[in-house]
Amino acid sequence: MKYFLSVFFVLLFAFCVAAQEIDKMPVITVSGKAEIQIVPDEVILSLDFTKLNNDVQVAKKLNDESVSKILELTRRFGIAPQDVTTTSISVDMKYESIRDPKNRIYDEDGDEIGKKVFKGYEVSKTIIIRLRDISKFEDFFNETLKTGLTEVNSVSFETSKLREVKDKARDMAMKAAKEKATAMAGSIGQTIGKAVKITEGTVSNQYLSNLSANSNVTASRVATVTENLATFSPGTIKVEADVAVSFLLN
Repeated sequence: MKYFLSVFFVLLFAFCVAAQEIDKMPVITVSGKAEIQIVPDEVILSLDFTKLNNDVQVAKKLNDESVSKILELTRRFGIAPQDVTTTSISVDMKYESIRDPKNRIYDEDGDEIGKKVFKGYEVSKTIIIRLRDISKFEDFFNETLKTGLTEVNSVSFETSKLREVKDKARDMAMKAAKEKATAMAGSIGQTIGKAVKITEGTVSNQYLSNLSANSNVTASRVATVTENLATFSPGTIKVEADVAVSFLLN
């Protein structure tokens, strides 16, 4: 243990000395940024199926029927079994509060709460589907809305090339930093040497949607969503990277 602590403090000391040495060097520090936009090639849907009934077995049967429809739909569209996942299953007893003006019921704080009445058993399942052929999205989504689902929790457009694009954006940011440093040094008659310090900023991605109703779609909003899909286009994913680089000045 003492040996590892000794090595740690030696490395820490060496790092601090190196940082101090860099501060004494004639350097130029610049930032480089890059942005790439790419069209998504995958869609991930999170679907909620919830059924309520006084008989828990009936509630489960109704839920299973709806889930069976979505599973059959995935097979029709050639979606692989590993791209269909059940992420949550729950069974809850649901109650509602009914207030009777003739028989008011209050809690310990004096707030009227009414009479607690059992509504039934609520059986819920959440299904996550990855659609790897984005050209099938409109047809698949329209058919999904007919399966008896309760809510579309989210529709996420992604790219299978995200890692590759992030690496490319980072590389472009580094080149941008070098070009900026070269130009700035050249304006005062100097040149740059090797990089002595590199700091990575953020490498982020953001989906720029062209679908205004692509998340939290309840069953009552099906018609609205279907209408929006008539003019659907997949949008783009914006990947950004930024770095800070210190070059020696010659």
